[in-house]
Amino acid sequence: MQFQVGDSVFHPVHGVGHIVSVAEKRFVENQARLYYHITVGKGTLWVPVDAQETIGLRAIISKRDLERYRHVLKSRPVALNEKHSRYRLELAERLKRGEFLALCEIVRDLNALAGRKPLGAADQASLRKAREGLDQEWAAAGGVSIAEATREIEALLINSRASVGRG
Repeated sequence: MQFQVGDSVFHPVHGVGHIVSVAEKRFVENQARLYYHITVGKGTLWVPVDAQETIGLRAIISKRDLERYRHVLKSRPVALNEKHSRYRLELAERLKRGEFLALCEIVRDLNALAGRKPLGAADQASLRKAREGLDQEWAAAGGVSIAEATREIEALLINSRASVGRG
């Protein structure tokens, strides 16, 4: 997918950003490459156009798609893999890809687990990372503030707080 100047995008590590230009740059290697210049929060990213899929750069979801994800957040949580190391790897891989559905599911499932017992440091970090991305993109897609998006997501999660184990 080619992005245009002005498009809103999601980067799996940095969250929601905006394409401000597409420019040819020469960084480390001798050959110039085409890059997206993206503003993210208070920073700037340069993402190679030909590596956007590898990096996980994608368009943010549309406002009309939010209804589908409301159902995901309200749905029954899925039990995490019994093998701690296995589910931790699964979470890390899903966070790395940064797909919106994965963010919704991670937040829903870890939130439910946290309602049953305290999360360990790694699970807290995964939940925090997924929640930051979810809140940012929900706000951008819905045209609302991050605070408003956070409140709506919290309200949706109330329906899915049934206890869930790892097995």
